[in-house]
Amino acid sequence: MIKDWLARVEKEPDLASIPLSFEDRTGHLRHLLHEVIARLRLPAGAKAQTSKAAADHGDLRHKQGYTVAMAVEESRLLQVTIFETLHKNAHNLEFSALLPDVVTIADEVDAQLKEQMLLFMAADTAKRAITGPAPKTRPIQ
Repeated sequence: MIKDWLARVEKEPDLASIPLSFEDRTGHLRHLLHEVIARLRLPAGAKAQTSKAAADHGDLRHKQGYTVAMAVEESRLLQVTIFETLHKNAHNLEFSALLPDVVTIADEVDAQLKEQMLLFMAADTAKRAITGPAPKTRPIQ
């Protein structure tokens, strides 16, 4: 699944414009996927823990030069890859559990994205506190 995700990422010019090694680009996925699996194993209605791995990933991507849009795109590609993997393995799935599990997967990946963005924005705020606010632009006349 990680290789499938990476293939998608490498086809996106914005994401591919940030030169990263395989480990730097994909190292976070094992942790995020582990958290998705842990969430799927929780009893129905149980509250999932906040994703520290996702928060760390948001901070890392900020340091690597990603924009918010790029981080969102990575997360979207993760969902697409997970759902394509489910589709490829449909013959091994219990269909009565599939739809609730798809909802849980989407919710967990979105919750992880939220944590990434919170740390990403905090890092951005901290950077502005050090460097000062971005220069104001003049309107085009």
